[in-house]
Amino acid sequence: MTITSTPVCIIGIGNMGLAMALRLRDAGQALRVHDIDPARHALAAAAGAVPAATPAEAAAGCAVLIVAVVDAVQTEAVLFGRQGAAAALAPGATVLLCPTIGPQDVQRLADRLAANDLACLDTPMSGGPARARSGQMSLMVAGAAAPWQALQPLLQHLAARLFHVSGRPGDGARTKLVNNLLAAVNLAGAAEAIALAQQLGLDGAATLAVLSESSGHSWIGADRMARALAGDFTPRAHTTLLAKDAALALAMAAQAGIRPLLGGAAAAQFQAALSAGYGADDDARLLSLLQAQYAATDQPAAGGSQAPVGPVGPTLPVVSVVPVVPVVPVVPVVPVRPLGPDRLVGPGATG
Repeated sequence: MTITSTPVCIIGIGNMGLAMALRLRDAGQALRVHDIDPARHALAAAAGAVPAATPAEAAAGCAVLIVAVVDAVQTEAVLFGRQGAAAALAPGATVLLCPTIGPQDVQRLADRLAANDLACLDTPMSGGPARARSGQMSLMVAGAAAPWQALQPLLQHLAARLFHVSGRPGDGARTKLVNNLLAAVNLAGAAEAIALAQQLGLDGAATLAVLSESSGHSWIGADRMARALAGDFTPRAHTTLLAKDAALALAMAAQAGIRPLLGGAAAAQFQAALSAGYGADDDARLLSLLQAQYAATDQPAAGGSQAPVGPVGPTLPVVSVVPVVPVVPVVPVVPVRPLGPDRLVGPGATG
């Protein structure tokens, strides 16, 4: 299957970008890629993609560009910076913005693309590199109906779970940040639960087996805690990424006058993990953080009594939030349709 007659361009071939590139090559799609890390170029070239020295060279004449870098600064640079891709794309081309960035950044970039006669689909990803490689990941897409419909063969090949959130660029980012804040809460909670179980003398793996089949289960908690208990911290999703996303989600909430208390606590734990030096490791390292925090409290208190167990460890940063807004009275629920990031461009990682 050739999805488009011109090569698909992917800029940012880290964990997620490379997985998508390999998935498309499986279908026989011609690819051009760009990353400032030569090692990533070598991996992509070995799979049959054509590496390019600049974003503009990679995008020249392409009708589809997938941006899979880390943040808004990198996204703007690869699109509109020196040798940027936007000016080199075919007229009327569509740009898929896959990084997890703020919704205002998405809207601003979409407006700049529109001024260059380029369509934009706000297309954040979820599921991790393994699911991206197998086409089982999720894409939450926001943008006009025309490019959404035109790119169905591409989108359906990349993701088994497609959600067209709305026609407004930025809503994909909003949905992804809500999802990732919940992921941060679930992962921090899972790490806390396993660390607590171990402090109580329970076997971590046996406890995880129970949680995975019980009401305490979460996909991210089970996935990461299994790796952590095996001592496997090889980064599939770097700790820096969910730390970034949780902070973006809190900033988004603050702009709406909302203070997510559980989200703030989870974001603080991720910041503590960065302070502990775990940023480049897999975010399964949150278990190491909680183990260290609990071990620091497992000392007899003055007078021989046991000190209360709780996360002390590194001082957790205070999350800047706006005052709590009054609770709005609940209105009757109306039906709604269901709503359907990896390494740096260069050394680092995206998710």
